Amino acid sequence: MLYYLFEYLESEYQFPGATLFQFITFRAAMAIILSLLISTIYGKRIIGFLQRKQMGESIRELGLDGQAEKAGTPTMGGIIIILATLVPVLLFAKLDNIYVILLIVTTLWMGVIGFTDDYLKIKRKDKEGLAGKFKVIGQVGLGLIVGCTMYFHSDITIKEEKANSDVEQVASSEESSDFNPAIKSTKTTIPFLKNNEFEYSSLITWISPDLVKYAWLIFIPIVIFIVTAVSNGANLTDGIDGLAAGSSAIMVLTLALFAWVSGNIIFSDYLNVMYIPNSGEMTIFIAAFAGALVGFLWYNTYPAQVFMGDTGSLTIGGIIAVIAIAIRKEFLIPIICGIFFIETLSVMMQVSWFKYTKKKHGEGRRIFLMSPLHHHYQKKGIHESKIVSRFWIVGIFLAIIAVITLKVR
Repeated sequence: MLYYLFEYLESEYQFPGATLFQFITFRAAMAIILSLLISTIYGKRIIGFLQRKQMGESIRELGLDGQAEKAGTPTMGGIIIILATLVPVLLFAKLDNIYVILLIVTTLWMGVIGFTDDYLKIKRKDKEGLAGKFKVIGQVGLGLIVGCTMYFHSDITIKEEKANSDVEQVASSEESSDFNPAIKSTKTTIPFLKNNEFEYSSLITWISPDLVKYAWLIFIPIVIFIVTAVSNGANLTDGIDGLAAGSSAIMVLTLALFAWVSGNIIFSDYLNVMYIPNSGEMTIFIAAFAGALVGFLWYNTYPAQVFMGDTGSLTIGGIIAVIAIAIRKEFLIPIICGIFFIETLSVMMQVSWFKYTKKKHGEGRRIFLMSPLHHHYQKKGIHESKIVSRFWIVGIFLAIIAVITLKVR
């Protein structure tokens, strides 16, 4: 809203300093500062409210050190993250930008699903909450919305670089550009490859070129899978104080760089990155989201004063998935979201091996002492704060690898 206000003041009255709001970097800086202030200052009040309403976590006995002391700690702290994200976005972002709209819908959609799950857990005093099938339906529903929007919406386009011969032909024109006009496309990028663009429609057009109009049958299910997988990965990672919030902050700051580069015609050309018109506006949302996560960590680091609950973890996963899809970097998810990936893989390996050995030997065996992976290290006697710190270090290392893909191919 402030963007439109200062745009009007600049155009009508030449208001001093109003042009600053035209710059994404300035608005992103303002968004992250405001989100930090909201999450740290008002976060305490929200925690107090949750305590008064007795929104305490019910702890399932897992035989972990320090587990009993966490009983009664307020949950639903994801509300802090959601509010601290949305307020700066509403103030500083262009609200008619389709990418911003998509991220706002994602935040509210997954926030409602997570809030419902947390509320039912507290009401029933157990760890079941919302039935798994309803969570999946919600995640699939969001994936369907995102997939359809990405495929059919006219404002979601890419611009491809012109061939050398094309550039020479228009070199003398005042309107010359290194990019062709914006087009609709299901192209994405694959890391570490020189010619790293991949067209989803090629998975079906090899049968017949006429099938290109049915590419949505491939694209939308892939989007649904990514949204569901990443949101569940974030949910599994939220098991010890500060792990999910800190790891997610590292991930979204990395995605902010990619979003800004992809939406900047100069840097996308220089780095030979796919140019996605209007995607740079997501930088404001991502900055606000990162600030909210860091501010939430003020209360969520060991010993936690509040847990994010599914209200936070499902929302975090959904937002990260949608950002990655929007900037055509979904193949980087196993690297950028490596912590989520490892945590999810550990659960899949544990469950699969247990079922296989039980069927073969009559007794289930385990690969890890406990899954997800962070609980395995807890069982080994490592303090959770050390586990979290080391996971953050791994997350930073993976983020650096992801950034390197901008040049190393």
